[in-house]
Amino acid sequence: MIHIISYTLHSPGRDYSSLHEAIRSLSGSWWHHTTSVWLVDTSLSAQQIYDRLAPHLDRNDELIVFGLTREWWGRIDDQEGLTWLRGRTF
Repeated sequence: MIHIISYTLHSPGRDYSSLHEAIRSLSGSWWHHTTSVWLVDTSLSAQQIYDRLAPHLDRNDELIVFGLTREWWGRIDDQEGLTWLRGRTF
């Protein structure tokens, strides 16, 4: 299933590389095009994803995970990203 991971990070200057690495480690198949949104193709549930990512956040950061089960539509200037999206089953 495709999950959308979106976050707002409230600690300027903090190194969030461990969060980004934790997201990448959820699956070998992910796409990251906008600053704070990732799409990940994984068999994990939204709660399991949240539980794995929460330890990498500060107390005032925000994180939400959605399971994407319906159609998508948009415009992006990223052929690799479009190819990734078109190759997924939602």
